[in-house]
Amino acid sequence: MTKSEKVQFVLDTLGTLYPETPIPLDHKDPYTLLVAVLLSAQCTDARVNQITPFLFERADNPLSMSQVPVDEIREIIKPCGLSPRKSKAISELSHIILDQHNGEVPASFEALEALPGVGHKTASVVMAQAFGVPAFPVDTHIHRLMHRWTLSTGKNVEVTEKDAKRLFPEDRWNELHLQIIFFGREYCPARGHNPYECPICSKIGRKSLFQEWDKKQASKAS
Repeated sequence: MTKSEKVQFVLDTLGTLYPETPIPLDHKDPYTLLVAVLLSAQCTDARVNQITPFLFERADNPLSMSQVPVDEIREIIKPCGLSPRKSKAISELSHIILDQHNGEVPASFEALEALPGVGHKTASVVMAQAFGVPAFPVDTHIHRLMHRWTLSTGKNVEVTEKDAKRLFPEDRWNELHLQIIFFGREYCPARGHNPYECPICSKIGRKSLFQEWDKKQASKAS
């Protein structure tokens, strides 16, 4: 396949497998989404969804959160990991949103990335999922799959994001990044992945995937 044919194959396959793209993190507005995405760093979405009801019961808006002691936030979010850093960021960004943005989560990449604990990926998720602005947040799933599908040779997520934006139509970015994440979890995991059975890798996967799989199977048989 040519690269454009591979891109269309990915779009068609993911569109069929995941016609609906629900946002994995439970939230009710841009602020609760921002906090949930921040908590998801090095933590599963499932774990975040277990913790946020307790946090948001205590405070679910910048004003209320700014009044909660950092130590109390840290205790609530401890199961998500990195709680000292995350609790400080949640408290500080809540104060900044109040003081500099009239209590509303800013709808710009620049303003979001200026908030404590908010990097480009987090800002991209919020812009895409809270405000509907085209963005292509790249996580480890997307980075891995773009390489497996020979659609990117990026050594880091920044390069992979540029490749994804260049290859895929902008009007598909917001749903597509979720579809790729869903696909990575269900069909294309980091470990134990069988490229011959994968709906996409079996057609356009990197040759090394099959070579590594064949080598492992031969090793098990010997």
